[in-house]
Amino acid sequence: MSNTSGASKLPFDLTPSEEQQMMRESMQRFAAAELLPAARDADAESKIPDGLLDAAHELGITLLAVPEQYGGAGTERSPIANSLIAEDLGQGDMALALAILSPLGVLNTILDQGSEAQREHYLPRFADEKFLPAATAVMESTALFDPSNLQTTAKADGDGWVLNGEKRMVPLSSHRPLLLVLAKVEGEDSPAAFIVEGDNPGVNFEAEPLMGLRGMEPGQVTLKDCRVEGSARLGGDDGFDARRFLNLSKLGLGATACGVAAGLLEHAIEYTNERVAFGEPISHRQSVAFMVANIGIELEGMRLMVQRAASRAEQGLDFEREATLAARFCGDHGMEIGTNAVQLLGGHGFTQEYLEEMCYRHLRAVGILEGCFSI
Repeated sequence: MSNTSGASKLPFDLTPSEEQQMMRESMQRFAAAELLPAARDADAESKIPDGLLDAAHELGITLLAVPEQYGGAGTERSPIANSLIAEDLGQGDMALALAILSPLGVLNTILDQGSEAQREHYLPRFADEKFLPAATAVMESTALFDPSNLQTTAKADGDGWVLNGEKRMVPLSSHRPLLLVLAKVEGEDSPAAFIVEGDNPGVNFEAEPLMGLRGMEPGQVTLKDCRVEGSARLGGDDGFDARRFLNLSKLGLGATACGVAAGLLEHAIEYTNERVAFGEPISHRQSVAFMVANIGIELEGMRLMVQRAASRAEQGLDFEREATLAARFCGDHGMEIGTNAVQLLGGHGFTQEYLEEMCYRHLRAVGILEGCFSI
């Protein structure tokens, strides 16, 4: 990100541009006014509140990501800007943020790796007035899931493909979203990607009960003899770079986790300063103060690692190492932040009086979820 203050450019400057700062303020207001109040009910009912997705769509998240030549208002893709959006929405609620950002992940992947014909066909739909449900389908029901060794298969059939398999933890499942499905093609080492319409008769959606992220309406998707046209294969003759897609998805999830951690830190400071025990705020206790400080330190580490990788991606540099480190760091320390945030509340942490226990459940997914939201 560049410094727009007029001063000489520094070697390492994370000051948001004026445009980015305006965007952040808009996302933060929406997260505080719409996502945070809806988070508990969405989690309890595994249902996105009516009208929330359309309200989020009015922010222009996908419209601004679609280039003007395809009917949008955007210019070029920015992983940095997308990571900032993810962090700000994540501070409201991680599950609802991922539901809102799920179409952006599909859009970004088509823009990044789709053919010109695929861009012309699909991208205008994301710039429409109505929210377009879209989601990536990567996760599967295997122990120690490895996205490079998928059980879902795609076989050539005439001028098309036939897909078979099961996918888990797919957002927006009740909306029958447009799907970006990763599958194994016999004889190929790297996974291939296919765009599958949600109303395809070979696709079945079922709600999936999860420990966390229930507010994104996660589901199990069954593909049974699901036939798609040859043009549905993403990337065409150039192939699909699954590693790039997965690395960008790691950053999207990590950025969202940073938002959750920022919200937990804010409430931890407020709560420990107000909670009085033995005649003084518990923040005066060294063990409590150190725990709050550690949350802040770990959050800054998570944020810097995500932004470093996103910056390299935006510059066209190799970022696989940085994305892998960021994903590991966010997975480990995000879970630790969730644990400590619950611990700071004492007995209240075991109740649903505060959102900490829900945030803790959300953050448990950061270390296992793959391919949810590509920046």
